[in-house]
Amino acid sequence: MSLKKLKIPDTYNYIGCFLTLRCNLNCEYCINYFGLENRSFKNKELTGEEWVRALNRLVSRDDLPVTLQGGEPGLHPDFIWIIKNLKLELKIDILTNLTFDIEKFIREIPPQRLKRKAPYPSIRVSYHPQYMNLEILVKKVKRLQEAGFSIGIYGILHPAFEEEIIKAQEQCKGLGIDFRTKEFLGEYKGKLYGTYRYPDAVGNSRRKYCLCKTTELLIGPDGNVYRCHHDLYKKFPPIGNILNPAFEIEDRFRTVSYTHLTLPTKA
Repeated sequence: MSLKKLKIPDTYNYIGCFLTLRCNLNCEYCINYFGLENRSFKNKELTGEEWVRALNRLVSRDDLPVTLQGGEPGLHPDFIWIIKNLKLELKIDILTNLTFDIEKFIREIPPQRLKRKAPYPSIRVSYHPQYMNLEILVKKVKRLQEAGFSIGIYGILHPAFEEEIIKAQEQCKGLGIDFRTKEFLGEYKGKLYGTYRYPDAVGNSRRKYCLCKTTELLIGPDGNVYRCHHDLYKKFPPIGNILNPAFEIEDRFRTVSYTHLTLPTKA
C-alpha cells in the first residue's frame, strides 16, 4: 500500500530517526538510559526497506534534515542501504560514535549526499573518553574529512571527564577538526549541573500539569512516533506510527502530567 505524503510543520526544527537504541558503548551518563533500571533495549526494529518507505513519506525543508541516530545507528544491519535509498529531496545528518565500517561507507556514499548549508557538520561524532581512544577516533575523522565528508566531534562536559574533553578539543583544533562541547545535564555527586528553562519541571519532587507542543518528529526503532524524548526512552504510549497510512503529524498542544521526570544521577 502506498503511503500518503506527510508535510513537516513549519514550527518543527528536528527530525530524529532512531534506527536502533542499541549501542556498543555503555556510558554512565547516556541520556537514553536516564531513569531506567534496565539498560537493555529490546525494541522491535524496522527493516531498511520499512525505514525508507516511512521516511520517503516526509516532505521537509532544505534546512531540516532527517537525523539518523540511536543508540548507535551503524549497528542497524541496513544502515548504509537506508542512506543510499532515501529520496534525494531529504537531507541527511548522522549522529554516531563512528564504530561502523568507514571504508565501506566511503566506497558507497558520496560525500555530497551528506552535505548541506548548516552551521554544524552533517556527521556529528560523539567522543566518550571512558570507552574510546582519541587517536583512533581522530584518524577515522580525518579519513572521512579527507574523503570530502562534513564531519565533526562532540564531547559532553561531564564533571568526571571535562578536563579530558577540553584537552581533546584543543588537540583536534590544532588538527583542523571541528570539535564542539555540550553541557552535562544532571546530578553528579550531589550537585546539579546544566542550564534548564524550567528547573522546577525536573527532579521528581511534585506533580503538575501543562500543555506541551512538540517541535520535533521523533521516530523510534519500531516506527512509533513520540511527543518527546522522555516518552521514547521510557516507552510511554506513542502518538502514532510512521508506517500507519492514517498517521498525521499534528501541530497542536497536548496535556502532560509527569511525576517521574527524573534527572540522571551518579554516586
